[in-house]
Amino acid sequence: MLLKSAESGCDMIQTGLCVRRAVSDHPCFYGSASARWGRVHLPVAPDCNISCNFCNRLYDCANESRPAVTRRILEPAEALAYLGRLLGSRRDISVVGIAGPGDPLCDPGRTLETIHAVHAAYPELLLCISTNGLNLAGYVDDLADNGVTHVTVTVNAVDPLVGQRIYSRVSLDHQTRRGKEAAELLIARQQEAMARLKTRNLMVKINTVVIPGVNTGHIAAIAQKAADWGADVMNCIPMIPVANTPFENLEEPDAAEMARLRDIASFYIPQMYHCRRCRADAVGLLCAKGNSGLMD
Repeated sequence: MLLKSAESGCDMIQTGLCVRRAVSDHPCFYGSASARWGRVHLPVAPDCNISCNFCNRLYDCANESRPAVTRRILEPAEALAYLGRLLGSRRDISVVGIAGPGDPLCDPGRTLETIHAVHAAYPELLLCISTNGLNLAGYVDDLADNGVTHVTVTVNAVDPLVGQRIYSRVSLDHQTRRGKEAAELLIARQQEAMARLKTRNLMVKINTVVIPGVNTGHIAAIAQKAADWGADVMNCIPMIPVANTPFENLEEPDAAEMARLRDIASFYIPQMYHCRRCRADAVGLLCAKGNSGLMD
């Protein structure tokens, strides 16, 4: 049954006694929702199963505003308690996400425990995760069955020759792969995961980190593949140079270059234009300043 939200004017889905936010109330997937609806990221995922040449894995960066950083890691029970306090003080949160600071499915137990607890306590909220997709395929049903509605998969290459320049290591089943073999494995696993996500009718966003001189000529191919996989939207993100990484001396793509690449990619798949490159502990409206609210 569909109802109309008095706060947003959007439809909400009623299941039993619970009225759940409509999928279109997710502020990252829908720009129209971002001015009225906020998100909260629960940083319960510390570890990662791949190494990217733009990431240094030092997540405790209170003064930086970029993905993969947080003030601290929360245990699942702490995350639920924190969410309860947050919801007691604000009514603009429509979605709970797990986006790091590592990969949510590198240690799936922590993520699934958190998602299950949040969905049981607050079934009206949307749930999402952001992952590199390496370990996603085998957990799609678990995620969907526990209320996840939106999934973001970061795809920085669909050609292993490009991918081997981006990923220095990919680890799966206690084996570490490098070079072209690592990129081949990751891309194959991402493709498998995408097929399973769409069988469960989940909303899927592809995030692509735009790396100057590395994958800028490859964005159209990624966009075309994302469309072929059935993704709903694509988010091209300018790389932030991070100290002590192989890509630390590359320049961040400027606004004109990003506009050009998004225009190219939009031929194949709708683009997201309002991304704020959120921290793993972000909270609030995307347009708000200083929205890394963990432990505030």
